[in-house]
Amino acid sequence: MPTLPYSTTHAPEVPIEVDSESGVWSTNGLPMLYVPRHFFINNHTAVEEALGAEKYAEILYAAGYQSAYYWCEKESETHGLQGAEVFEHYMKRLSQRGWGQFVIESLDISKGRAKVRLYHSAFVYHYGKVDRKVDYMFTGWFAGAMDQITRGIGQPIETVAVQQQSEAQTGCDYGLFEVMSRDN
Repeated sequence: MPTLPYSTTHAPEVPIEVDSESGVWSTNGLPMLYVPRHFFINNHTAVEEALGAEKYAEILYAAGYQSAYYWCEKESETHGLQGAEVFEHYMKRLSQRGWGQFVIESLDISKGRAKVRLYHSAFVYHYGKVDRKVDYMFTGWFAGAMDQITRGIGQPIETVAVQQQSEAQTGCDYGLFEVMSRDN
Protein backbone atom coordinates (compact mmCIF):
# COMPACT_ATOMS: atom_id res chain seq x y z
CA MET A 1 0.00 0.00 0.00
CA PRO A 2 1.28 3.50 -0.77
CA THR A 3 2.41 5.58 2.16
CA LEU A 4 -0.48 7.60 3.49
CA PRO A 5 -0.06 11.13 4.82
CA TYR A 6 -0.40 9.90 8.42
CA SER A 7 0.36 6.72 10.27
CA THR A 8 -1.00 7.30 13.76
CA THR A 9 -4.35 8.32 15.14
CA HIS A 10 -5.38 11.94 14.83
CA ALA A 11 -8.39 14.22 15.19
CA PRO A 12 -10.87 14.36 12.29
CA GLU A 13 -9.70 16.42 9.33
CA VAL A 14 -13.20 17.34 8.19
CA PRO A 15 -14.87 20.41 9.64
CA ILE A 16 -17.75 19.36 11.89
CA GLU A 17 -20.33 21.77 13.24
CA VAL A 18 -23.11 20.82 15.66
CA ASP A 19 -26.25 22.94 15.87
CA SER A 20 -26.80 23.60 19.58
CA GLU A 21 -30.58 23.68 19.28
CA SER A 22 -31.27 20.74 16.95
CA GLY A 23 -28.17 18.63 17.54
CA VAL A 24 -27.71 18.28 13.75
CA TRP A 25 -24.12 17.68 12.68
CA SER A 26 -22.94 19.28 9.44
CA THR A 27 -19.83 19.60 7.32
CA ASN A 28 -19.64 22.47 4.85
CA GLY A 29 -23.37 23.03 5.28
CA LEU A 30 -24.37 19.41 4.50
CA PRO A 31 -26.19 17.55 7.29
CA MET A 32 -24.28 14.49 8.48
CA LEU A 33 -24.93 11.44 10.65
CA TYR A 34 -22.34 10.01 12.98
CA VAL A 35 -23.01 6.35 13.73
CA PRO A 36 -20.85 3.42 14.89
CA ARG A 37 -19.47 1.36 12.00
CA HIS A 38 -21.05 -1.83 13.35
CA PHE A 39 -24.48 -0.17 13.33
CA PHE A 40 -24.18 0.79 9.68
CA ILE A 41 -22.63 -2.52 8.56
CA ASN A 42 -25.19 -4.60 10.49
CA ASN A 43 -28.00 -2.75 8.68
CA HIS A 44 -26.19 -3.19 5.37
CA THR A 45 -25.78 -6.92 6.00
CA ALA A 46 -29.45 -7.35 6.95
CA VAL A 47 -30.64 -5.71 3.73
CA GLU A 48 -28.14 -7.71 1.67
CA GLU A 49 -29.42 -10.94 3.22
CA ALA A 50 -33.05 -9.97 2.55
CA LEU A 51 -32.58 -8.84 -1.06
CA GLY A 52 -29.48 -10.72 -2.16
CA ALA A 53 -26.14 -9.05 -2.86
CA GLU A 54 -26.80 -8.56 -6.59
CA LYS A 55 -30.14 -6.75 -6.17
CA TYR A 56 -28.85 -4.71 -3.24
CA ALA A 57 -25.79 -3.66 -5.26
CA GLU A 58 -28.08 -2.48 -8.07
CA ILE A 59 -30.13 -0.36 -5.66
CA LEU A 60 -27.04 1.05 -3.95
CA TYR A 61 -25.45 1.93 -7.29
CA ALA A 62 -28.34 4.25 -8.22
CA ALA A 63 -28.63 5.78 -4.74
CA GLY A 64 -24.87 6.21 -4.41
CA TYR A 65 -24.64 7.78 -7.85
CA GLN A 66 -27.19 10.46 -6.89
CA SER A 67 -25.55 11.09 -3.53
CA ALA A 68 -22.04 11.45 -4.96
CA TYR A 69 -23.27 13.72 -7.74
CA TYR A 70 -24.95 16.01 -5.21
CA TRP A 71 -21.99 15.95 -2.81
CA CYS A 72 -19.47 16.80 -5.54
CA GLU A 73 -21.70 19.59 -6.82
CA LYS A 74 -21.97 21.15 -3.34
CA GLU A 75 -18.28 20.71 -2.49
CA SER A 76 -17.28 22.17 -5.86
CA GLU A 77 -19.37 25.26 -5.11
CA THR A 78 -18.21 25.53 -1.48
CA HIS A 79 -14.49 25.20 -2.18
CA GLY A 80 -14.29 26.57 -5.74
CA LEU A 81 -12.97 23.27 -7.08
CA GLN A 82 -13.19 21.99 -10.66
CA GLY A 83 -12.17 18.96 -12.65
CA ALA A 84 -9.65 16.59 -11.10
CA GLU A 85 -9.56 18.69 -7.93
CA VAL A 86 -13.14 17.64 -7.15
CA PHE A 87 -12.41 13.93 -7.61
CA GLU A 88 -9.23 14.17 -5.53
CA HIS A 89 -11.12 16.05 -2.81
CA TYR A 90 -13.86 13.40 -2.84
CA MET A 91 -11.37 10.53 -2.42
CA LYS A 92 -9.66 12.44 0.39
CA ARG A 93 -12.93 13.06 2.23
CA LEU A 94 -14.10 9.44 1.84
CA SER A 95 -10.77 8.36 3.31
CA GLN A 96 -11.05 10.84 6.16
CA ARG A 97 -14.55 9.66 7.06
CA GLY A 98 -13.62 6.06 7.79
CA TRP A 99 -14.94 4.23 4.73
CA GLY A 100 -11.42 3.05 3.89
CA GLN A 101 -8.35 4.53 2.25
CA PHE A 102 -9.05 5.51 -1.36
CA VAL A 103 -5.98 5.96 -3.56
CA ILE A 104 -6.30 7.28 -7.11
CA GLU A 105 -4.29 5.01 -9.40
CA SER A 106 -5.17 6.91 -12.57
CA LEU A 107 -7.47 9.79 -13.46
CA ASP A 108 -8.39 11.33 -16.81
CA ILE A 109 -11.38 13.64 -16.41
CA SER A 110 -11.39 14.52 -20.14
CA LYS A 111 -12.19 10.87 -20.94
CA GLY A 112 -14.30 10.17 -17.84
CA ARG A 113 -11.81 7.51 -16.69
CA ALA A 114 -10.40 6.63 -13.31
CA LYS A 115 -8.97 3.72 -11.39
CA VAL A 116 -9.20 3.80 -7.62
CA ARG A 117 -7.60 1.43 -5.16
CA LEU A 118 -9.26 0.80 -1.82
CA TYR A 119 -7.36 -0.29 1.26
CA HIS A 120 -8.81 -0.91 4.73
CA SER A 121 -12.43 -1.01 3.57
CA ALA A 122 -14.98 -0.79 6.38
CA PHE A 123 -16.78 -3.68 4.70
CA VAL A 124 -13.70 -5.89 4.56
CA TYR A 125 -13.05 -5.21 8.25
CA HIS A 126 -16.51 -6.61 8.93
CA TYR A 127 -16.69 -9.49 6.43
CA GLY A 128 -13.04 -10.55 6.29
CA LYS A 129 -11.76 -12.78 3.46
CA VAL A 130 -15.03 -14.16 2.05
CA ASP A 131 -13.98 -14.55 -1.61
CA ARG A 132 -16.46 -12.04 -2.98
CA LYS A 133 -16.68 -8.33 -3.66
CA VAL A 134 -18.14 -6.76 -0.53
CA ASP A 135 -17.41 -3.08 -1.29
CA TYR A 136 -19.99 -2.70 -4.05
CA MET A 137 -21.66 0.17 -2.20
CA PHE A 138 -18.90 2.49 -3.44
CA THR A 139 -19.27 1.71 -7.15
CA GLY A 140 -22.07 4.15 -7.96
CA TRP A 141 -20.27 6.83 -5.99
CA PHE A 142 -17.41 6.93 -8.49
CA ALA A 143 -19.66 7.24 -11.54
CA GLY A 144 -21.83 9.90 -9.88
CA ALA A 145 -18.74 11.90 -8.95
CA MET A 146 -17.24 11.61 -12.43
CA ASP A 147 -20.48 12.59 -14.19
CA GLN A 148 -20.91 15.66 -11.99
CA ILE A 149 -17.31 16.69 -12.57
CA THR A 150 -17.43 16.32 -16.36
CA ARG A 151 -20.71 18.25 -16.52
CA GLY A 152 -19.23 20.89 -14.24
CA ILE A 153 -16.46 21.59 -16.75
CA GLY A 154 -18.86 21.57 -19.71
CA GLN A 155 -17.72 18.21 -21.05
CA PRO A 156 -20.54 15.85 -20.08
CA ILE A 157 -19.60 12.20 -20.34
CA GLU A 158 -21.90 9.47 -19.08
CA THR A 159 -19.84 6.99 -17.14
CA VAL A 160 -20.22 3.64 -15.49
CA ALA A 161 -18.14 2.25 -12.64
CA VAL A 162 -17.30 -1.36 -11.87
CA GLN A 163 -15.51 -3.06 -9.04
CA GLN A 164 -12.72 -5.20 -10.45
CA GLN A 165 -11.64 -6.79 -7.18
CA SER A 166 -12.07 -6.62 -3.42
CA GLU A 167 -9.60 -6.98 -0.59
CA ALA A 168 -12.11 -9.55 0.74
CA GLN A 169 -11.12 -11.89 -2.10
CA THR A 170 -8.32 -14.40 -1.64
CA GLY A 171 -5.10 -13.14 -3.20
CA CYS A 172 -6.20 -9.50 -3.29
CA ASP A 173 -4.46 -6.93 -1.11
CA TYR A 174 -6.76 -4.07 -2.10
CA GLY A 175 -10.04 -3.28 -3.78
CA LEU A 176 -9.98 -1.88 -7.30
CA PHE A 177 -12.66 0.17 -9.02
CA GLU A 178 -12.70 1.45 -12.58
CA VAL A 179 -14.71 4.32 -14.04
CA MET A 180 -15.14 4.56 -17.81
CA SER A 181 -17.34 6.15 -20.42
CA ARG A 182 -20.55 4.23 -21.12
CA ASP A 183 -19.48 4.34 -24.78
CA ASN A 184 -16.45 2.09 -24.11
